[in-house]
Amino acid sequence: MPPSLKPLVFPLLAMLLASCAAPGIRSSSGRDEWGHRAGPRGFKTVIIDAGHGGSDPGAVSRHTRQLEKDLTLDMAKRIRAELGGGFRCILMRSDDTFIDLDERVARAKRHGDAILISMHFNSGPAHVRGPETYYWRVDSHGLAVRLQRAMTAASPAESSNRGLVRRRLRLTRNPEIPCVLIEGGYLSHSAESQLIANPAYRRKLASAIASAIRGQSADGDAGTGPLPRPLHEPPSRPSDTRE
Repeated sequence: MPPSLKPLVFPLLAMLLASCAAPGIRSSSGRDEWGHRAGPRGFKTVIIDAGHGGSDPGAVSRHTRQLEKDLTLDMAKRIRAELGGGFRCILMRSDDTFIDLDERVARAKRHGDAILISMHFNSGPAHVRGPETYYWRVDSHGLAVRLQRAMTAASPAESSNRGLVRRRLRLTRNPEIPCVLIEGGYLSHSAESQLIANPAYRRKLASAIASAIRGQSADGDAGTGPLPRPLHEPPSRPSDTRE
């Protein structure tokens, strides 16, 4: 190589290597083990996971006696209806069936250009209320921000809850597509559990969630803030944490 070209070639080589060290960061579609890339845009498949089911009732409201598993299934169907014909919606479960968390991950991995929304309701100290959103992958951050904003706007009040949380769970770390777990409110809070029991409020909440999904598909991460730093952690296992 002529000496005169060396000052040009080596900086270009360094830039190429640097780009290779951040796999997937330029693409937002398809499948990726780590998800260290921009959030999804233009997707048309939404996997809606109704948490719990069958022998696993989830949280139980002592105020209304409603079961989380019934409310999440109702919400999954409402979100599907709110999204309408513009999206292909896949329900993880459509009836009162128990599906192991690892099986839910395996089913999500069958789809490439898709997102996964896992629907839950929360339980905790009696004074805590409001929606929460959990994510782990970098490509799930924008979607998580949109969902938390939308649910917060639909919720009449929040108190001492965790809001947007980066947490490694089987349904936020292990799928190879953007994946977010949302908590629609606290069944342990007297007023909020009464609100969640109201079908009109659940319809309002489902509409807000669907709006956030449509916004992510249309605009990607625009307006959701900087991407978080990549974290290289192993897949979540049953022994890691209570889920």
